[in-house]
Amino acid sequence: MMDDHYGLSGRPFQLTPDPRFWFDTATHGKAMAYLGYGLSQGEGFVVITGDPGAGKTTLMGHLLAELDGERLNVVKIVSTHLRADDLLRLVAQGLGLAGDDLSKAALLSAIEHGLHAIARAGRRTLLVVDEAQALPSESLDELRMLSNFQAGGYPLLQIFLLGQPEFRLVLQRPAFEQLRQRVIAMHHLAPMELEEVEAYLMHRLTLVGWQGRPRFTTDALAAMHRWSGGIPRRLNQLASRVMLYGAVEAIENFGAPDIAAVIDDIEQESVIEEAPEPAPIPETPRPSRVAELRAAPAGSAETRALERRVAELEAQVASQSDALRRVLALLVDWVEKDDGRSGIDLDTLRGGAA
Repeated sequence: MMDDHYGLSGRPFQLTPDPRFWFDTATHGKAMAYLGYGLSQGEGFVVITGDPGAGKTTLMGHLLAELDGERLNVVKIVSTHLRADDLLRLVAQGLGLAGDDLSKAALLSAIEHGLHAIARAGRRTLLVVDEAQALPSESLDELRMLSNFQAGGYPLLQIFLLGQPEFRLVLQRPAFEQLRQRVIAMHHLAPMELEEVEAYLMHRLTLVGWQGRPRFTTDALAAMHRWSGGIPRRLNQLASRVMLYGAVEAIENFGAPDIAAVIDDIEQESVIEEAPEPAPIPETPRPSRVAELRAAPAGSAETRALERRVAELEAQVASQSDALRRVLALLVDWVEKDDGRSGIDLDTLRGGAA
């Protein structure tokens, strides 16, 4: 709808990371410089951290699109609390190896041989692990061990780790001292500055055929920056809703009141989504009918009714017991007959069991 209204050829503010929309903010430019430096060294770890939606995945996608695939073999893994053995198997798969049925020792040996084979073919291997903050400690230690593989004094594997801000705290633990010593570059993706917001929006709009419609006032840009905190994904979320609002209301120039109206809608939706379900009203257990009758005063109508019912049940149980004894006696008599022909009247047997 908004694409048609503004004459765009696609969605400029989609939430899914897309390297085509790469925008070189100050912080992303620094991150690219660190990654480029790391690649030039060809060893160790490079760590990039940032808040969710800061652009880590887009950054890496842009970098990999710029690299020469003929000279670099890239293995990409998104961590979801991967255990050490599972992590090694994914690395093996990335190298084109079958490691499902291998022991850990055999798996490590296969990975080392695979890295040697790639190196002999004139290619380097880069392992990229996204969401690294979710890796268990033993998995991080396995990555450190993989970084030790060498051939002729040259490392066979380089590792890029992408993670959320808490990953920096994880690396400060004493247990990861050896891994920290192998980190050759580290950068944290900061939020965009206010003066970068307009250029960011225009860049993405231009990539889908923007012809000057819509535009954003200075106040509108400031409001968008405040709400998003300069986080690209949040800015995309807001800008997409603003564009939809503009298409519905036929707005060509967005001002602060328009942004405020959209923000109010988003926040109201968030309140509805996050509102806890009302706690169920506990039901007071209803006493059984027998318990009610037992609690009735002696000699009352309820008590007399209970006594009659108990007497009826006792008589029924006694009758069933007598019938069962008669059936058992007949069965014993039948079994004791030598020829199996007891002469038992089946109708009698059935009547006794009834």
